[in-house]
Amino acid sequence: MPHIDRRQALKLLAALGATGLASACSIGTGDDPDDEGLVNDEPVRIGLIVPQTGGYKPIGDEMLNGFQLFLDSNERRLGGRPVDLIIADEGETPESGQAAVDSLLNQQVLALTGVANSAVMLAIRDTVEEARVPLIGSNASPRSLQSVVYIWRTSYVSDEPGLALGTYVRRQVSADGEVAIVAADQPAGRDLVQGFREGFGTGDERISAPIIWADSTPNPGRDTFTEPVQEVIARDPEAVYCFFTGTAAVEFIRQLRDAGYERQIYGPGFLTEGTVVDQLGEEATGIITALNYSVDLDNSANLRFASSYRKRFGAPPTTYAMASYDAAQVLDKAIRTAGPQVTAQELNLALGRIGQIDSPRGPWQFNQPRTPQQKWYLREVLRDGPVLSNVLITELATLG
Repeated sequence: MPHIDRRQALKLLAALGATGLASACSIGTGDDPDDEGLVNDEPVRIGLIVPQTGGYKPIGDEMLNGFQLFLDSNERRLGGRPVDLIIADEGETPESGQAAVDSLLNQQVLALTGVANSAVMLAIRDTVEEARVPLIGSNASPRSLQSVVYIWRTSYVSDEPGLALGTYVRRQVSADGEVAIVAADQPAGRDLVQGFREGFGTGDERISAPIIWADSTPNPGRDTFTEPVQEVIARDPEAVYCFFTGTAAVEFIRQLRDAGYERQIYGPGFLTEGTVVDQLGEEATGIITALNYSVDLDNSANLRFASSYRKRFGAPPTTYAMASYDAAQVLDKAIRTAGPQVTAQELNLALGRIGQIDSPRGPWQFNQPRTPQQKWYLREVLRDGPVLSNVLITELATLG
């Protein structure tokens, strides 16, 4: 059934008069499952917060790509309404992230999405809650972000990759072996270490050595990781669990290999996401990670998503792109559920009623803390035909 907007409906009612009132009122209220009632065709204004400068820009580019892909596949509409997408640069500091949020709120957006950096997410928490504008975060999700009403996340909680992987690694390391833990000293790093220790067993002697904290800069130099690498080499552990992303991941792994470490490296999936494997080449071979997404997942949603992403951007999608694509899916369903005269507060209520998302990672839905209940997968960097890639090995756990 074709839709009519509110203004058209009022004109129709006036033309019909009292004798036609009953039949006119039946418009948009039939049994057609696709019938959504009167439609407001005014654009919805959405604010997308992603790094466009600084060391986190590659992650921001992936997040932007994922959101844009959903819009392009749906006639640039969310919930049936045209979208006015406003992009704000998150940068790489809490201050730049706060400025981006303030700018978008001043432009009266219906909802916010994005946010790459956990430090930024923690800095903007109170601003978002006080503004009563929903934020559908698509990457950063610190463990300490609790008791929020307007902040939802389509990614994960930061300790979950370590939690899923820790249980696996515990079974792989010999009874008298040591696992050295190395991580960037930042909120996400601390969460990922805590999750790994809990999954492995906090009292296990094999992870009892002090954690090696490293510089958290997203733009490290050739000597940035000299001290942590030297400490790893001095310990000579059976395995290393580490957390870095992007350029920092490339530099740390390269410096560790150059120093002579040839044993097993584990990490959350971010360690080898994006262009990291391409930059490292053979040095990445054999690295094992845990993530909520793998590009080779065999489900219909992922086949469509991965194919469309490759065609549009010339590269395989990452978890960053997937979670941002899902954030657009979530907004699409919530705006449709909220109805034609949606407000930010009504949209927030609708987010709790959207049910299951048919995601490239597999079906998931929001749990009570407003994060996904989802599966986690084990991946290994292996040669897949002519290229090295993160190859899906097995399913690890369902968390959330």
